[in-house]
Amino acid sequence: MKEKITLIVFSLLAICTVSFGTPSTQIWIPSTDFQKFGTFHLGIDNYFRSKNQPDGSRGAAIYDLGFTTGILPFEKFQAEVGVDYLYMGDGIYDKSPAFFNLKFGTPEGALFKGSPSLALGGYNFGTKKDLTNYNILYGLMAKTIPVLGRVSAGYYVGNEKILLDDKGEKANSGILLSWDRPMSEISDKLWLAVDYQGGKSYLGALNVGFSWAFSSNVSVIFAYDIYNNNDVYYNMRDLNINSFTTQIDINF
Repeated sequence: MKEKITLIVFSLLAICTVSFGTPSTQIWIPSTDFQKFGTFHLGIDNYFRSKNQPDGSRGAAIYDLGFTTGILPFEKFQAEVGVDYLYMGDGIYDKSPAFFNLKFGTPEGALFKGSPSLALGGYNFGTKKDLTNYNILYGLMAKTIPVLGRVSAGYYVGNEKILLDDKGEKANSGILLSWDRPMSEISDKLWLAVDYQGGKSYLGALNVGFSWAFSSNVSVIFAYDIYNNNDVYYNMRDLNINSFTTQIDINF
């Protein structure tokens, strides 16, 4: 069964010409956006290391096939759930490839005039204890500033037993920051974003990229990921070298 799912992942990547158990996101971190009730989102993300490791080998690529849907029919209080199939390029991690996520929140202006959007959620809920159960909980708030774009800030905390730095010390919490903006002055199809996740585990990163909408329901993010700690491992054998990512987003 696992081999069949893996084949499907690569087939979809090929057809489309191309974070890990994630909800609606910016580039790397969660966002305060939600899938609307009755709509579905398919995300096809991949991460390729930008250079070889010190021993000359190239770290395994990571592929993430995710499915998210909105579950509440309310305008001012929203929620979504999702599941991801994550291929880490590692025989141990890839035996437990399923990750789950959940998010609740309110859009801008829902609580009072000028109120920020809010989101509370969790992601990377894996199925293997002490290996993939990262169990990350987070809170975010975001506000759109005229002309400048949208800024967001928040905090996360996860499983201290497996979110570690390169010295084996816990690195399971940190800040979440982002800026994003549609670039309608250039094209209604163009969107820019920068986001940051604090911490010295493999999750900590600064990410810069843009998205291009090829149609009303299909867009692709192109970005570069600069990790806070290149000396930590993201699987059993590969170092957290900076990476390029493409992320295909399909709504239906």
